[in-house]
Amino acid sequence: MPTNLTEYTVSEISGALKRTVEDTFGLIKVRGEISGFKRAASGHAYFSLKDAQSRLDAVGWRGSVQRWRFPPEDGLEVIATGRLTTYPGRSTYQMVVEQMEPAGAGALMAMLEERRKRLTAEGLFDAARKRPLPFLPQVIGVVTSPTGAVIRDILHRLADRFPRRVLLWPVLVQGEQAAEQIAAAIHGFGAMPESGPVRRPDLLIVARGGGSIEDLMAFNEESVVRAIAASPIPVISAVGHETDSALSDFVADVRAPTPTAAAEMAVPVRMELIDRLAILDGRLRSASVAQLTRRRTELERSARGLPDPRMLLNLATQRLDDLSERLRLRQPQDVLRGKSERLEMLNRRLRELVGSFLKVEQRHLDRTSARLVPSHILALLARATPVVADRERRLQRAMVRRLDDGHRRLETLAKLLESLGYRQVLERGYALVRAPATGELVTDAEAARKEAKLNLIFHDGEVTVTTGSRTKRAASDEPVQESLL
Repeated sequence: MPTNLTEYTVSEISGALKRTVEDTFGLIKVRGEISGFKRAASGHAYFSLKDAQSRLDAVGWRGSVQRWRFPPEDGLEVIATGRLTTYPGRSTYQMVVEQMEPAGAGALMAMLEERRKRLTAEGLFDAARKRPLPFLPQVIGVVTSPTGAVIRDILHRLADRFPRRVLLWPVLVQGEQAAEQIAAAIHGFGAMPESGPVRRPDLLIVARGGGSIEDLMAFNEESVVRAIAASPIPVISAVGHETDSALSDFVADVRAPTPTAAAEMAVPVRMELIDRLAILDGRLRSASVAQLTRRRTELERSARGLPDPRMLLNLATQRLDDLSERLRLRQPQDVLRGKSERLEMLNRRLRELVGSFLKVEQRHLDRTSARLVPSHILALLARATPVVADRERRLQRAMVRRLDDGHRRLETLAKLLESLGYRQVLERGYALVRAPATGELVTDAEAARKEAKLNLIFHDGEVTVTTGSRTKRAASDEPVQESLL
């Protein structure tokens, strides 16, 4: 063995390898598919980049991960930019990723499609969740950039159609912090009190201008989609131009092709509304006049069929005067005396009629009683009543004794039947033999030899066996089997 080789410690050789790798490669770009992505509690990201033949460990420090423009996911093909280094603790090499982007629009669209399907499966895009927009909101909240043309277009369109109070929550609409700010703005509007010093909006517009798919990525983030889904306020999504599409459009209550169209959906045209109200007011006035005219005509027709009230009153007054005159001519004492005499006479006649009726009914009752039940029969019945009662008691006691005797005899017979029944005999190991054709009992060996088959009945079931007899087997089509008896 040679003895002049340089001797290294483990740390020295690890450091030499680390310097060699870092100096040789420097800043590199690697294209590969993300695998095993996980984010540690420290904020660092650990994953691998792989292709069909090889695998490269990678790490992203927290500061770099926060600058990535999209959330990494397993299976996504990306282009990672960073530096190659070694990890002496495990004698491995790895790539420290500083920047990362999808490997082309196709990969980004595949990621968005996968996210869309997953959120659809959760029901966030269901039509049943969509809420109607308020007809005329008092306050409109807008989530967009304060410096872009979007907010100016929205304000200008609202001023033309129907001026409303607008609350702007300024946010970034693209870049690293855009999705976080947009989601926070939507949650912030929803958390405002309905009757506070600053009234909560009745409607939200989430908007930005057109751009590439990368520019619109903030509105495809899951945090923004879930914030819109959880908003207690109806939301209009107006992202990009008419041909642009984002996941926020699917979850919002209404999707507008442009921010200007969102303003048009938010409020009606004031002048058109005034014209419509004028038309409705005219129709209401015309209907009211027509209704009053019709009621007046019906009242006049009804009045013509009624007599003159003054004539009715005059006739009633005349009749009252006539009765008063007649009452004045007759003395009240004479009237009362005549009424009292007539009442006394009617009372006397009523007492006489009642007395006569009672006498007749009493005589009729006496005759009927005498005819139906003679007096000697009533006396005989009175003497026979104790005897009948005594015989009834004796007969009842005899019947009770007879029933008790019959019940005891029935119990005795039931016990005897149970002890002598063939089922108990079968349980002791015996069997009952029947001929299958006739169902008759076979009680001796001679009769059993005449049968081709026999049914053996045990206490727990029935078994069919074949005998050794050839007399009945010859007539059957079944093959001859070995006798079981």
